[in-house]
Amino acid sequence: MSTPILAIDIGSTKICAIIGKMTDGYVEISGHGIAKSQGIKKGTITNIELASKAIKKAVDDAKRVSGINITTAIISISGAYAKSTNSTGVVNIPNNDISINEINRVMQTALYNANIPNEFEILHVLPYKFKIDEQDYIEDPYGMNASRMEVDTHIVMTAKSSLENLKKAVNAAGIEIGKVVLSGYASSIAVINHDDKERGIAVIDLGGQTSNLVIHSGNAIQYNDFLPVGSNHITSDLSIALHTPLDTAEELKITKGSLLQSETVENVKLPIIGDDKNLNVVSLDIVHNIIYSRMEEALTILAKSILKSGLKDDIGSGIMLTGGMTHITGTRELAQALMPNIPIRIGKPRALRKMPTELDSPEYVTAIGLLLYETGEFTEYELDRKKSMLHSKEYMPKESLSDIAINSTLSQQKPKISVSQPSFEEQSANELFAELSKEQTKNQNNPIQSFVEWAKKIF
Repeated sequence: MSTPILAIDIGSTKICAIIGKMTDGYVEISGHGIAKSQGIKKGTITNIELASKAIKKAVDDAKRVSGINITTAIISISGAYAKSTNSTGVVNIPNNDISINEINRVMQTALYNANIPNEFEILHVLPYKFKIDEQDYIEDPYGMNASRMEVDTHIVMTAKSSLENLKKAVNAAGIEIGKVVLSGYASSIAVINHDDKERGIAVIDLGGQTSNLVIHSGNAIQYNDFLPVGSNHITSDLSIALHTPLDTAEELKITKGSLLQSETVENVKLPIIGDDKNLNVVSLDIVHNIIYSRMEEALTILAKSILKSGLKDDIGSGIMLTGGMTHITGTRELAQALMPNIPIRIGKPRALRKMPTELDSPEYVTAIGLLLYETGEFTEYELDRKKSMLHSKEYMPKESLSDIAINSTLSQQKPKISVSQPSFEEQSANELFAELSKEQTKNQNNPIQSFVEWAKKIF
């Protein structure tokens, strides 16, 4: 039976906890819990006690549904906490054979060259391009022959104090932190496929109070950005402009919100803040214009960020929009109008075994992505926050021709040496056995025969 996994998406509007496991090679959901966020604003912890209560409620609900008690979780961290930089590592390959150890060495070199400030802690070191000797754009260097290897990495880091506050909130809920994953990175894992990775893609997660952008090009993410604007800002704009309570503005956004022009004129009656007797009659055109202005602002800033990255020409698969804000009708059409030369589509989380209908929605992509990350869908050879390299390769020592040629107890007892020629010790042993095998006597009292038997035992 596989080990259960607890994934917690700590968002600004909701906390989503999912318990899952691997069954017959497939990810299966055992239970989930959702709680309204408290003590979190624009992606940052503002009240540890309130945040821990919300986390605990979501986790307890997931445990109750699944019947599984688990105390360690993989969690998301907002882009509000994150900073990033790029770094390059170069190493020589002594034996001209690229093993896991050599790849780890070049990754650690890239991290060392980045000179991360003491007050920051790394979250991810993501290799997006390998180069061996004069050959560029290597997809996977493992097992290749080369004398020199180079890697370009994208490093995501966070302030230690910010991570410590997040840790305190999670620990107060009775949960220990295992892995920590950038929320935009987790979202991309849940929505993009192999073809998207091959061609390059930008993933924009439009959340409640924040929006995250990641660009996957090459073997991994090359760029990430954060915008402290989300669908809650639309609710706030509606409340202020129409002088109506926030809960009414939220319901209006969900039920009547649209970015498309309507051919019919429709009015709605809204309660007025401070006036319990009268209602305000408002045209839906006004409502739509307010929503349009805020959405246009957010998408325009994100479009400029894509241009700033210098990777616009590398996203052959276009832009994937996801997150709860995409429920507003016309989101894709507006984004397409603002970025006319880039294909744009809405992304939903990948379907998993026993996935509840409630989770089959864009606002849960981060939580699903965390679950997939923990089951092995990380970037190959990335370094995590403990500076450990994550990979899917099984370590198999490569046998040399000399090991295959020697059919004796020597090859079973001595360690195998991965070189093209046998070592000096192996050559000496071969010569010794060759001479000893010429002796034909079988007499147990014969001193030469005794020496032969003794030598076989030694070697």
